[in-house]
Amino acid sequence: MANCLSILYVRIYFISSMKICFATNNQNKLKEIISLVGNEHEIVSLSDIACFEELPETCDTLEGNSLQKANFIFEKYKIACFADDTGLLVEALDGAPGVYSARYAGLPSDPEKNMNKLLLALENTENRNAMFKTVITLITETGDQLYFDGEVAGEITYSRSGADGFGYDPIFKPKGYEITFSEMDMSIKNKISHRGLAVKKLIQYLKSEKKA
Repeated sequence: MANCLSILYVRIYFISSMKICFATNNQNKLKEIISLVGNEHEIVSLSDIACFEELPETCDTLEGNSLQKANFIFEKYKIACFADDTGLLVEALDGAPGVYSARYAGLPSDPEKNMNKLLLALENTENRNAMFKTVITLITETGDQLYFDGEVAGEITYSRSGADGFGYDPIFKPKGYEITFSEMDMSIKNKISHRGLAVKKLIQYLKSEKKA
């Protein structure tokens, strides 16, 4: 099992498109990632490689968790893979819930309870500034590890808006927009979201190495 050490930055070479496992049990994330990657590479799910285990996520940083999950799949299934970890950092709460965003209100993870707890914590707070951050760790066929991240600033709304998206999307309004992530068309969200920006860096890297 991977520890929580720093990620290595190593240059590698891809000759052709490859099969890559996205190490997540979140079907919403999987759908979002596949729509971003398109046909450049074949993205397979954990169920596609017959992995039905809960992935380890015991580090205290987004970087550590993404590495830990990706390394777990690589070591056990010997397939190129990547994993992400995402946190919502709220300014008035000193960066909380941060790395604990998915389990902010306890386990099992419950988005509704998480949002309720966050809105209650900010009930008498005018400062609603917040930031979403995603960290992706890619482990290649040769075992090299690379890191990509994406951030988007915004604010926490006072109530839920929108029926799409997942997680904290109904209460997060990105800077420069008057609607929440949950109210956005996925094509727009993918262009500006934390995960979309991190995946864009991942895709650009894979394309550049494919041409090298």
